[in-house]
Amino acid sequence: MLIFSNEFWALLWAVNTLLAFYVVFHRKRSVATSWAWLIILLIFPVLGFILYGFIGRGLSQENLFAINNQKHIGLDKVNKMIPRIPKAAGPTDTSKEAKILIDYFNFKHDSPLSKNNKISFYTDGEEKFKRLFKDIEEAQETINVEYYSFMNDDLGNKFLNLLIKKAREGVKVRLIYDPWGSPGASKTWFKPLTDLGGEVAAFITSQNMIKKYRMNYHLHRKIVVIDGKISWTGGFNVGDQYVSKSKKFGYWRDTHLRIVGSASLLLQERFVMDWNASITDKGETISFNEKLFPKIEENKLTEDDVATQIVSDGPDTSTPYLRNGMIRMMMMARKTLWIQTPYLVPDDPMIATWVIAAHSGVDVRIMIPSMPDHPFIYRATQWYANYLLHEGIRIYVYNSGFIHAKTVMVDDRFSAVGSMNQDFRSYSLNFEADAIFYDKNITWELNCIFERDLEKCSELTLDITTNWSRYLRFKQAFSRLLSPIL
Repeated sequence: MLIFSNEFWALLWAVNTLLAFYVVFHRKRSVATSWAWLIILLIFPVLGFILYGFIGRGLSQENLFAINNQKHIGLDKVNKMIPRIPKAAGPTDTSKEAKILIDYFNFKHDSPLSKNNKISFYTDGEEKFKRLFKDIEEAQETINVEYYSFMNDDLGNKFLNLLIKKAREGVKVRLIYDPWGSPGASKTWFKPLTDLGGEVAAFITSQNMIKKYRMNYHLHRKIVVIDGKISWTGGFNVGDQYVSKSKKFGYWRDTHLRIVGSASLLLQERFVMDWNASITDKGETISFNEKLFPKIEENKLTEDDVATQIVSDGPDTSTPYLRNGMIRMMMMARKTLWIQTPYLVPDDPMIATWVIAAHSGVDVRIMIPSMPDHPFIYRATQWYANYLLHEGIRIYVYNSGFIHAKTVMVDDRFSAVGSMNQDFRSYSLNFEADAIFYDKNITWELNCIFERDLEKCSELTLDITTNWSRYLRFKQAFSRLLSPIL
């Protein structure tokens, strides 16, 4: 029969190969991503195409239009409300180098530098949620919540019940979540909140998944804004594992920040744009109003005032502004460049940045977890860690649980905290948000946190990597080939 003949299998292979080349190269994408998908499609005929159909295709035109259209709804008024930084601003860096970096991040005119901000860092989940819940308890007008993971577990139910309580008190509550990162979250689960006038929306890229076949573009931001005055962002999601109640991960070490001041308006703007994109054709969009964007009193700067720039990015833009801005900031390092990331799967420009810095005498250190969150990504992380180690970059493995912090510190001058990992996904596939600081006190505080974490780390050495088994090296090398699509 034809189905068992050599001619049939040869024809199938030829057709699969031709389709693979067409599918991969007919759309503009990076060379690394193209080759990664080509490997998948050639090694796994049929199955590879099914996988590509769900996670390899670009954003739908409907999603792109809905997201990009939010730039034209009049929220540019917020930028005019942000108090600006004077030339003499205490610990704020007002050098020419700082201005270059500020101007790059504000290239699209939606990331102005703000002042009158008080910043607090939280590295423990229990402490973070205790303080966040207190802020929510004290909310008077609005609570806007946006998370990649909002899980139906003990912490998730405690959070949801608090939102229900505030909605019952007459506070306007809105929540955006990504269903793919939120096990157990459903319309039924959120119904007690929506019955009281609260509003809940799945992020636009996670809607109509069966119809649109888009599984690869996730809301990765973590944002809470309360009354337009207090805001939170960083690495923690909502779930029991983030308060160290997971046997698999043990202690969960992350970095989150609480902002009181004008930068909260920028996070509010980001939330509103994401909300309006996600409820297109399903409800009333949010327009500019004083309850969401209250006037920030411009007080005289003090030593604890922090200049803060909120930068968001995603696959709806053709240029990875957040990643490129990070590269620009890191290239300014003269003494130290310290990085924490749970996933170390960088692209070639980022690798070159780190290697150039290390070869120029900069103390480059990268801290990664000691255990896998996602097996393929962890093996790829190990491969890149070994490669960077050979280039003179010091790699530290955190051994006291799972480190999920996403921080960058450049000398004692610049720093960043947010949701962006050092991997392909955060650079080009996820919707991210980071807070950028031009403040020596904040950078010093983050450097101190890094140094405390070092006490719970072991340094990766050439002796260790040389003794890795051949099988482990094979898994690392194979995972590295797939890193652009992990």
